[in-house]
Amino acid sequence: MQFTETPPPPLHQNSISPCSNFIMSSKNNSQFHRTRPWPGFSTPSNKALGSVKDANCMEQLLVHCANAIESNDATLAQQILWVLNNTAPPDGNSNQRLTCGFLRALISRAAMTGSCKMLTAAMANTQPNHAIHTHKFSVIELASFIDLTPWHRFGFVAANTAILEAIEGFSVVHIVDLSSTHCMQMPTLIDAIANRPEGPPFIKLTVGSCDAGVPPMLDIAYEDLGAKLVSFARSRNVAMEFKVIPSSYSDGFASLIEHLRVQQLVFTDRNEPEALVINGHMKLHYIPDETLGEIHHHNPYYSMEPSFSSTTSLRCAFLKALRSLNPTIVVLVDEDADFTSTNLVSRLRSAFNFLWIPYDAVDTCIRRGSKQMEWYEADLCWKIENVIAQEDVQRVERLESKSKWVQRMRNANFRGVSFSEEAVTEIKHMLDEHAAGWGLKKEDEEDHLVLTWKGHDVVFATAWVPSY
Repeated sequence: MQFTETPPPPLHQNSISPCSNFIMSSKNNSQFHRTRPWPGFSTPSNKALGSVKDANCMEQLLVHCANAIESNDATLAQQILWVLNNTAPPDGNSNQRLTCGFLRALISRAAMTGSCKMLTAAMANTQPNHAIHTHKFSVIELASFIDLTPWHRFGFVAANTAILEAIEGFSVVHIVDLSSTHCMQMPTLIDAIANRPEGPPFIKLTVGSCDAGVPPMLDIAYEDLGAKLVSFARSRNVAMEFKVIPSSYSDGFASLIEHLRVQQLVFTDRNEPEALVINGHMKLHYIPDETLGEIHHHNPYYSMEPSFSSTTSLRCAFLKALRSLNPTIVVLVDEDADFTSTNLVSRLRSAFNFLWIPYDAVDTCIRRGSKQMEWYEADLCWKIENVIAQEDVQRVERLESKSKWVQRMRNANFRGVSFSEEAVTEIKHMLDEHAAGWGLKKEDEEDHLVLTWKGHDVVFATAWVPSY
């Protein structure tokens, strides 16, 4: 795929493309040559493959296939899957591997939803080839893995500089780490805090329970991870306590919010200043975006709150609950895409036109065929399958764009704060360690920061304080 400085146009125009020609002609074609056949079905000829290796065509074929599966048209779905199977091998270029991930996800959706039963049965023997085996990282492996690209490091650097400025002068700092990277940001933050001119504060680090089955995954319990972090802090002459609160994104971290309320009341009685830091790193999008009325049985805490109506979004309820805690700073870092649509085709298009970025970028830093490449792309395939094959509470990959999160934060009575020039300088120095395609830009009046790849928005970083 040839990428320009602006994202590719949407691929749902009404014009007839080579892909559309293939779809129309394949319905009437009964003589097929099998290159990589699907058992039990006839398949199109090699001539049909000539012009469908373009990424735009691959996206259109995936859309046609999704529609065929949703309408239970097993014959058409099989024919499209055959073409994708022969044009998008799992060991191909970045666009082919991306398409292969979506191919696997559509097969999984057909199996999970029970649509196209004839197709699912015929492909039963090929299912092992589509299994996703995510890796459980050791702490050292995960730390090294994260350092391969700026995908997470960008948010780490931006958040740490904002947090350091916000906690200046506080003798006690309570950090609530809502991160998908299992506290991998904390060592660099602890290092920076240790070097504070007025001396380090006492740190209370609180995390929710580990999200079972959501990559990246750790091979140790959070309690053991906490012991390592406390030991590391001690080596830097920083006193720290670590606490795990059983809590889940599925109910908007209700038990965590209640724990923070109680702890805040206890600490207020001591009459000591405590900074409350909420560090949201690529995890808040796991919170369901439905209204409380739709999922009230998962949210006993929010259901009892008189200020939250049955039509309040659970995400909005969570942010308003955070605001009631009067935090010193809230940092929100996430991927800049929208996977929240209830329409499968809309989600597929959004995901395809965003997830080419990690597939394209990984080729610059990881050797093809290596274990690290295998781990990296298995996690991406898990993400694609979750977006495409799963529904309801099982679909946790519900990214929202930066503009939507900004509006949510403002509605919850937060105001944005700008990142310092020091943060910008540190990020630029960090990006210099990586491939030339990575970039940085500022947006909006609050100067939110956005990581880019070849001019395309990837990850945003925002910082917020209570608005009075």
